[in-house]
Amino acid sequence: MAVGRWSGPGALAVLRRVVAYEIGMWLSLGRWLLRRPPALEPGAVPFGYVGVVKPILIAFIVLSAIEIPIFDLILQHTLPWPTVRHTVLALGIWGLLWMIGLFAALRIHPHAAGAEGLRVRNGFSVDFLVPWTAIARVDASYRSVPASRAVQIEPDEARVILNVVTGKQTSVDLVLREPLDVRLPKGPSGPVHEIRLYADDPAALVTLTRQHLAVRLTGTDGPAA
Repeated sequence: MAVGRWSGPGALAVLRRVVAYEIGMWLSLGRWLLRRPPALEPGAVPFGYVGVVKPILIAFIVLSAIEIPIFDLILQHTLPWPTVRHTVLALGIWGLLWMIGLFAALRIHPHAAGAEGLRVRNGFSVDFLVPWTAIARVDASYRSVPASRAVQIEPDEARVILNVVTGKQTSVDLVLREPLDVRLPKGPSGPVHEIRLYADDPAALVTLTRQHLAVRLTGTDGPAA
């Protein structure tokens, strides 16, 4: 029974996501170190969302960087097997670089407000466009969610809410004109009625979004002044 549960198409899909996530993490780290973030479309305005988790990530990175040589020194004097010590050291360095890669992924893939709509992101794994024409209302509202998963679908009476979470928080609510299906890491979301996301500066994102919505109502060619 256990073998069957971890075999077949479902297991392969999970494995593909894990491999893709690992590759994306290392690519993000490389782009960040080389200062070559993915290009935004011309005229798009970026909105970061890493601020809420930045202190935690930096603390983990610094503590790990301090812990690795200390732990290696302890193992050097207590373990007679160099292979084990080198394996533990390699895993520690991999974990440190992984956390730096996670921080890099959040930094170089911001939300982006462009000509067609709001591009909602979380690292490299969540990336979908909400057209301006699909948005009925936008509000700034800080909310806490119980889980830390980046993507959470929350049924709410007759509505379905998609939470794109950073640090167990969202700060911007997008109420949609009609149910919208967006692309998520595990596949299509199914129809959602509201999208909640986190932005470091929700007031600025709400202001710009309302300008774009006003443009669609008035039929002019650019954001309202």
